[in-house]
Amino acid sequence: MAFILPELPFDKEALGDFMSAETLEFHHGKHHKAYVDKVNGWLGEKGLEGASLSQVIRAATERGDKGLFNNSGQIWNHNFFWQCLAPPQSQRPTGKLAALIEEGFGSTETMLSQLKDEAVGHFASGWAWLVLDQDKLKITSLHDGDSPVAHEGMKPLLTVDVWEHAYYIDYRNQRPAFVDAVLNNLINWEFVAQNLDGNGISRADQQS
Repeated sequence: MAFILPELPFDKEALGDFMSAETLEFHHGKHHKAYVDKVNGWLGEKGLEGASLSQVIRAATERGDKGLFNNSGQIWNHNFFWQCLAPPQSQRPTGKLAALIEEGFGSTETMLSQLKDEAVGHFASGWAWLVLDQDKLKITSLHDGDSPVAHEGMKPLLTVDVWEHAYYIDYRNQRPAFVDAVLNNLINWEFVAQNLDGNGISRADQQS
């Protein structure tokens, strides 16, 4: 058995000009797939056949295996990221999520501005995250293929991929424009709210 490249939860044309089909063909079909292929090629030699993706990430952390850690973390991060996106339909946070955002940041606009600052200001490749810390919302970022799976108590709600391959086809080197497009048009707030149950890690996990 091996890990698989999951299907996108939307059609490649569904995100319109905000994230083109060409970007998705490369980002999902080539970059994400490459991480899956690399990890699958290592499972046998590293004695991890049958392990779940989260188990592989944690084993790589314990062993200090940077290659396995970065590639397995990138599989999970991308599995999660695609679920954070949805076709543009003027989505907004509601219910408990909206209340937590207001409590923690004052408004959705302020939270999105701070998340944008984290994503744009993150040096080099990585991921910006909105996470649940105890019962409070927190914004942070992780470098390269680092993942919430490797951090005890980090409960992921939402992420933005700021690797160049996420945006270079559509936005060239304009990371701020890409982050604006994603945060203001493409967030699947229903998925973000669902992750308030603390089970976000399981929603991007896989069994090998």
